[in-house]
Amino acid sequence: MACSTPDVPLQSRVVDDKSPICIPFILTRLAAHRKAQAQLADGAKPAPFIIGLNGVQGVGKTTLVRALAETLQGREGLPTLVVSIDDFYLSHTDQLALAAVHPDNALVQYRGEPGTHDISLATNFLSALCKGEPAWVPQYDKAAFSGLGDRLPESQWPAVNRPGQKPIEVVILEGWCVGFRALPDSEVEACWRGPARTLHKHTLEHLLFINDQLSRYDALTDVLDAFIHIDAEDTEYVYDWRIQQETQLRHDRGDGMTDEQVVKFVDAYYPAYELYSDGVRDGILPGRPGCQLRLIVGKDRSVQDKIVI
Repeated sequence: MACSTPDVPLQSRVVDDKSPICIPFILTRLAAHRKAQAQLADGAKPAPFIIGLNGVQGVGKTTLVRALAETLQGREGLPTLVVSIDDFYLSHTDQLALAAVHPDNALVQYRGEPGTHDISLATNFLSALCKGEPAWVPQYDKAAFSGLGDRLPESQWPAVNRPGQKPIEVVILEGWCVGFRALPDSEVEACWRGPARTLHKHTLEHLLFINDQLSRYDALTDVLDAFIHIDAEDTEYVYDWRIQQETQLRHDRGDGMTDEQVVKFVDAYYPAYELYSDGVRDGILPGRPGCQLRLIVGKDRSVQDKIVI
């Protein structure tokens, strides 16, 4: 696939046409959430409203999350916390240990794919938030260990829900794999045997390992009250979008990945897109109609269609 670089800086190309669609959806679901919470027994602390947000790399997810948080926190007056699934990556030591146990599986040699996150840390954190208890937000430094990354010390984690602080009312859990659900092994094999861009670069055994790890992520997906999926007309747009981002970094900072490095970088994530994107499109919150919003964007990242599932 030919990847083109932008003729103008990236910042002039990213326009937020998504938050005006997402905010009414969020407020509608929040009203339903509050109604349900009002039926709780007297004295029970209301649980925060948790939104999952999934978007392929480079689609403008960061711009959207910032706009959503600013609107909810500012205009709506809702104490809002944004949490990235990236901040729950395994510590550097644990990631090295995982890679050592599976030395032939390229999918877990570095952070990224399902299985490289600390799901116990994430579930305990969300559990504390749901109970209205004080919680400390994990922080991850992707630049540590020459780019291999590591979790920052707990002393550097910001605290929420502490005495004197307004309790968090809205949580946005964002990330490229938020909402992915594991498939039956037979479906993984069928995808692997069919036409694919990157799946054939890996053995079926290695893909099944990732799929098995992903089943643990249901503990995160199941607590979501609403879900927003920023989808692409063609998932392969992610290659061009990442190239545009790195071009912007080279323009702004004089440092960034080459086009060839970007392709290699995205290839490490793309197997999960190939396996799990259709499941996200079909809906990740079964039995809860109206709780998922899917925005389909074109190559220019503008919204082409919206679907409530």
